[in-house]
Amino acid sequence: MPTFEIKMPKLGESITEGVIISWSVKVGDTIEEDDVLFEVNTAKVSAEIPSPVAGKILEILFQEGDTVPVGTVVAKVELEGEDAGDSAASPAQETPKVSEAQPAPEKKEAPATEVAAPAKKNKEEGRWYSPVVTQLAKEAKISQDELDKIAGTGYEGRLSKKDITKYIDQTKNGVVPTPGAAKPAASAAPTQSAPAAAPAPKPAIPVAEGDKVIPMDFVGKIVADRMVESVRTSPHVTTIVEVDVTKLVKWRTKNKDAFQKREGISLTYLPAITEAVAKALIDFPRINSSLDGYNIIEKKRINIGIAVSLPDGNLIVPVIKDADKMNLTGLATSIDALALKARNNKLSGDDIQGGTFTITNFGSFKNIIGTPIINQPEVAILGAGIIEKKPAVISTPDGDVIAIRHKMYLSLSYDHRVINGALGGAFVRRIADYLENWEA
Repeated sequence: MPTFEIKMPKLGESITEGVIISWSVKVGDTIEEDDVLFEVNTAKVSAEIPSPVAGKILEILFQEGDTVPVGTVVAKVELEGEDAGDSAASPAQETPKVSEAQPAPEKKEAPATEVAAPAKKNKEEGRWYSPVVTQLAKEAKISQDELDKIAGTGYEGRLSKKDITKYIDQTKNGVVPTPGAAKPAASAAPTQSAPAAAPAPKPAIPVAEGDKVIPMDFVGKIVADRMVESVRTSPHVTTIVEVDVTKLVKWRTKNKDAFQKREGISLTYLPAITEAVAKALIDFPRINSSLDGYNIIEKKRINIGIAVSLPDGNLIVPVIKDADKMNLTGLATSIDALALKARNNKLSGDDIQGGTFTITNFGSFKNIIGTPIINQPEVAILGAGIIEKKPAVISTPDGDVIAIRHKMYLSLSYDHRVINGALGGAFVRRIADYLENWEA
């Protein structure tokens, strides 16, 4: 019987390895397409990895807790039924796809028991089809272009047997299915940097009796390395403004109960801050960019990442795609859904990729201000502090008066190679203006 290799997928930009948290199957188990095989934890996301084929688990090559490089075979499946019957279309060298280019593995001659035919990909070089889907499309005389446009509900937008069957049934019954091709367009491979110089020896830290030594977990180690890398890469500057958000506070107080009843979620201040940021990014497109050598790449899409604190103390940044095209309700529901997925370890690779700007909410911890570290390869990040009541001098037709106002601090950290003080200051001031003159 032919076999199919399950490999460690790449679940995020610059991810090179993952830790197998748990296996949901054992050797000898019979599995169906889309059955969960194992859970993997990377620096950016935890995800359940489904099987792209049906068959029997022939071999499991790594144990729970093992750290496995991306692209490494972790298990082998003996193909059965429809998959085995259409083995010529089965991609023995493929794994579930995510939205990032991977270096091509060395070509090796496949053993006699393995299927060596290449996988079918769409014109975006990112979509993969199982043998079952390929066969059903062939029988229904669906062209490759048409197949590429069918929306998939499987892992990372993959087209499952259920999707293609539903599409065929709708077509036969005269229903025009909604087009929506999978969109895991591969991003450019990162530029290889020069090897780093050997680090200077670090002084030994004395450990006294009674001290507790706590090893960092996998995600903690990666986050620590990324923070050091970001500070070393970008010359950070932080500028801060105080914002009078009294109008916003009054608006939220008036509408939060109705919003909760209508949408089923709490109305926080974060959607309003996100909307103001999206508007300001349209006004100042240089902030929505990345730096590649001496080339500044201004991004067309405005994809705003929202930092989410996890129960284990780690941090992850799910991304709201095309935030500038959403209204306040859309932003609120997207933020709530992504935060819930993050805390339940249900984020997909696509959920944490493609960000162009990040917001971190210090106010959720009742902090007034902070100087956040840039989320590479972005060039700026906004920190939002807690909203507090403060006495303030207000100008009126009858003269200045002291009144109680709701105020907060916004802090913008930015890459001084791309953004100078005038631009950074104007940008964060524009966000403040949108919030101070809030209208919804």
